[in-house]
Amino acid sequence: MKKTITFLLIMGLLSKLFGQMEKKNSDSSVEQELRLEYNVMKNISLEKYQKYENSEQFKLIENGIYQDLKDSDDTKYRMTISYDLEPENDTNNQYPLEDILDKYYLHVSDFLESENDSDPNNFKLELAGELGDLKNSQNIIGKKVYNKEFKSDDGQIRVKLIIE
Repeated sequence: MKKTITFLLIMGLLSKLFGQMEKKNSDSSVEQELRLEYNVMKNISLEKYQKYENSEQFKLIENGIYQDLKDSDDTKYRMTISYDLEPENDTNNQYPLEDILDKYYLHVSDFLESENDSDPNNFKLELAGELGDLKNSQNIIGKKVYNKEFKSDDGQIRVKLIIE
C-alpha cells in the first residue's frame, strides 16, 4: 500500500514538473522517421543537499550517498543530482529521467522545487533506492544521457537510453 501511494505521488509530481505525455502514432502502416536524439541531459553532477547535514537523520555512506536513518525500507539511501536539460519542443520532458529511474531501480524522493525555479532547463532532485542501485547510477555523473530511436527487427520504432 505504501509503495503504491508513493508511486502515485511520484507520477503526479513527474506530471506536474514535466507535463503530460503525448501519445505517439503507433500505426505501423505509417512510415515514421527516426529521430537521432532528444531530451539531452548534460552536466550531470552530484550535489550536497543541505538537509544531509542533520546527522540525526542522515549518515554519509560514500561519494554523495547518504542513508536516511529514519527510513527502515531497503530504499533508504539518498543521492542528490543536478543536470541541464536540452528539451525538444515536441517531446515529453520526463525522458530520459524516467528511463534512468527504470534502469537503476530508483525513484525521486524530493524534487527540490524551490531550487528548480530559477532556471527552467536546470534541475536538482534527490534520488532514492537501494545502496547498490545508487552506486551503479553514479555511472551517469559527468556524462551525456538521452533517448534515441531505432528500428527493431520487427520494423517497429523503439526508444533506447544512451549514456555517453
